[in-house]
Amino acid sequence: MTTKETTMYGCDIEAFKESVRYSITYELSGGAMVVAGLMSDAQELMALGHTETARQYLNRAKALVFDMMDCDIKNTNLSFFPERK
Repeated sequence: MTTKETTMYGCDIEAFKESVRYSITYELSGGAMVVAGLMSDAQELMALGHTETARQYLNRAKALVFDMMDCDIKNTNLSFFPERK
């Protein structure tokens, strides 16, 4: 994990995406629900005054959305792991 990743995401973003791939939320509800959950968590963090961590959660959500958009262009219907459909 690079320093840039730590600053932007608070984690190794590729490892995070891999964990999402096998999460029960993704499995049952899809990528949009994972993103919604991250955004909800970010709201709660902001309410508690943890703005830096909230920013990192939003960056994680954006990384997933960008991957979803890339897959949608390839006609995979907003699944950022098309092989899991």
